[in-house]
Amino acid sequence: MANQKGKHRICPRCRGNGYFKVPNKSVEQIGQSITVQCPMCNSEGEIDDEGDDIIITSDGINTLQ
Repeated sequence: MANQKGKHRICPRCRGNGYFKVPNKSVEQIGQSITVQCPMCNSEGEIDDEGDDIIITSDGINTLQ
């Protein structure tokens, strides 16, 4: 983690791993997963805690203000 000054919390999208797995939909590899780097935390596993709450729904990532 590059910035140690502010408060940080675990990324809700990857749950602190820095990556997550998604199902592979190609015909040759059905049933296997693809590992994707988390774009929300830039694969760091933590995000800056600026006091905004982040909610992930089927509509995407939203913040409460």
